[in-house]
Amino acid sequence: MKKLLFLIITIAGISCSVSNTAKEVLGEDELFITRKYVGNYLDYRHTGSEDFAGPNVIWIKTTMDSTYGKIAAYGKKCDFSPGDRLYLKRVYETPGVMGYWTYQIENDSSIFYGVMKFQSDKDYLIEELF
Repeated sequence: MKKLLFLIITIAGISCSVSNTAKEVLGEDELFITRKYVGNYLDYRHTGSEDFAGPNVIWIKTTMDSTYGKIAAYGKKCDFSPGDRLYLKRVYETPGVMGYWTYQIENDSSIFYGVMKFQSDKDYLIEELF
């Protein structure tokens, strides 16, 4: 009888811990967040290689620089205007059977730049913001 009671309690404990873990991983409405405000545009700095061996990177500074750091995006020049509200956006791309997330920084108009996956200014992966 004690073994049966112990078995029931163990199974109930395991099933509750699995359901709580799934709740914590997904969180409320986290799958639906595709755009996140990262501050107003201030300025940028361009870095690139002289021999065309590496990518051209623009480091975008926003009013929320203390939180997100300078955001690294691909490009030679930045066409954002000072004061533009900037957002990080994730887009699900499906070129074939399997898909993947890409990330970009954009303003309220039609200007956007692809964002590097690793943000070395604050040492984080861009996926961590979503």
